[in-house]
Amino acid sequence: MIVSRNIKFKQILHYTWRQLLYYIILSTLIVILHDVYEVIFFNIPSYTIAALGTALAIFLGFKNDHAYDRWWEARKIWGLMVNYSRAWTRQVLTLIIPTSIDEEAEAREFHQKLVYRHLAFVNALRVFLRKKLEYNKTSLKELFIEENTYLDAKPFLSSEEFEIFKKQNNPPNYLIQRQGEDLKYAFQRGWLSDYRFVKMEETLVDFNDIQGMSERIKNTPLPRQYTYFSRIFVLIHCTLLPMVFVSELGWKTIPIALAVSFVFLALDLIGERTEDPFENRLEDTPMTALSVTIETNLREQLRESQENFPEKYNSENGIVF
Repeated sequence: MIVSRNIKFKQILHYTWRQLLYYIILSTLIVILHDVYEVIFFNIPSYTIAALGTALAIFLGFKNDHAYDRWWEARKIWGLMVNYSRAWTRQVLTLIIPTSIDEEAEAREFHQKLVYRHLAFVNALRVFLRKKLEYNKTSLKELFIEENTYLDAKPFLSSEEFEIFKKQNNPPNYLIQRQGEDLKYAFQRGWLSDYRFVKMEETLVDFNDIQGMSERIKNTPLPRQYTYFSRIFVLIHCTLLPMVFVSELGWKTIPIALAVSFVFLALDLIGERTEDPFENRLEDTPMTALSVTIETNLREQLRESQENFPEKYNSENGIVF
């Protein structure tokens, strides 16, 4: 997620240089043909581009509105993840009660295991939703890695459980299943009453809902016809611009057509880059930062030493992942 109020020009240029180069070459070529070779074929009436521009602006506004709705829904879902994670830890610590003093040490280890496994679930779900994608910090070039390794979940699981976990088709769901099995164990030990068992199981269902809602956004993209036709319409509109301006503006056509083209190009790219919030791109939901927040809060609830807390997550170049 971009948090800086000012976006660096190199970040903009990274995604737009090809289109901008096309518009510069096209505008220059049209001006040369019109002024040097007196080609009048390009004298297109201005009202044609005005009508097309109005329709395109409405179309892009509709697309961007729905793209933002998807991004904001993803952020709200992970806001629920933060809230329910805190609630889950509180329930583990206050509702799972050993039946005797002799069981208190074992119960504390059990509490920690449930909380740590939940931290593994948070990190696993983040990796499960995202492509494995890294960035060159200087050029911001995207570098894809095909395999999800789930190494961020490894510190919170035993070595045996991690080996089983990483081989699952849906690793986060496997961890929720294991949490339910451990709740059953606690109930059988007498550490949970019927009512407390049901309440904690309801929290696990909430985590299932969070995963399901995230998967729905991940696996159901904004209808691709919006993305495809918006790209085509922007190309047509920006191609016609210099043909309309050239008879009145001459060489001024080049910077003015480029500026207007950039506006429509930027609107199209904003929607395209926002509509899929779980792709580990610059504009995505900051799940890594939220995972660090969750880990810090849960370790604090366990009353662990601050030495065990993860490092505070800071933005890099105005971007939070």
